[in-house]
Amino acid sequence: MDFLFDMFLGTPVWFWLAFLGIVVILTAFDLGFLHKEDKEMGISESLKLSAFYISIALLFGLWVWYAKGADLGMKYYTGFFIEKALSIDNVFVISLIFTYFAIPAKYQYRALLWGIIAVIVLRGIMIAAGAALVQEFYWTLYLFAAFLIATGVKMLFTGDQEMDVSKNPVVKFMNKHFRVTPELHGEKFLVKVPDSKTGKMVTAMTPLLLALIVINLADLVFAVDSVPAIFAITTDTFIVYTSNIMAILGLRALYFALAAMVHRFHYLKYALALVLVFIGSKIFVSDFILGGDKFPPVLSLAVTFALILGGIFYSLWKTKGEDEKASA
Repeated sequence: MDFLFDMFLGTPVWFWLAFLGIVVILTAFDLGFLHKEDKEMGISESLKLSAFYISIALLFGLWVWYAKGADLGMKYYTGFFIEKALSIDNVFVISLIFTYFAIPAKYQYRALLWGIIAVIVLRGIMIAAGAALVQEFYWTLYLFAAFLIATGVKMLFTGDQEMDVSKNPVVKFMNKHFRVTPELHGEKFLVKVPDSKTGKMVTAMTPLLLALIVINLADLVFAVDSVPAIFAITTDTFIVYTSNIMAILGLRALYFALAAMVHRFHYLKYALALVLVFIGSKIFVSDFILGGDKFPPVLSLAVTFALILGGIFYSLWKTKGEDEKASA
């Protein structure tokens, strides 16, 4: 059992196994107990389940704080809050994708759950690649920082650009080169259908599987922003990965509440833009102004949290009359 105490990417193996065990238990509990049957999730249930996942993430952060120190504990929480806030943009895109493929609400949760499982693997690959780059070539961290600043500035000065799923190259490619049924077949991703030419039974994808593929590819696009943002906070691979996954793990629960009121968070994108500029600037401030000294983690968390919270409350305040106007 000595291998459990061996170091893997700077952290003992048992730390990694404990985290993966938590993820597996939560996923199995969610899929096998809470949602054995496909059903539509209400806003109240969505908020309660989301609060449960956030509580687990915060408790895990306390363990990180105790086991790895206050500095990394603070960085875990900073990364978690940033990823959680950035995931609100994901909700809008996921909602568009489900609407385009006409996926009923009762099947959306299961699709999101399998999507999260894929994300755990894909994010792991991206973070491992990023960690290897930063460790071998430290200057790539400056590229990450510059990219975050440029992305933040672009978000501040460009308008909203609505995604047109029908023009997505992946959707066009899949429809052209694979058999895709025009209608859903319950919760099934693959079904047997008769070939239009030979009449033989062949395997075909359902719109539910196509929606799942597009959602995962969209997440990779969002990861291009979020992964560098957390590397700009810390290069500890364990903190980067766990804060990322813990934030995403509860996204499927929060989705149904956010999807119903995503229009109320219109101004949050400006707060997120400022967060990206701030996080990117920290790298240059630490290395070229503070002479290599670390930017205070407490200040970093405080600024990040204040910007995100300010963006949420300002959005809710500015859009408080929209629901009433829509009803009228």
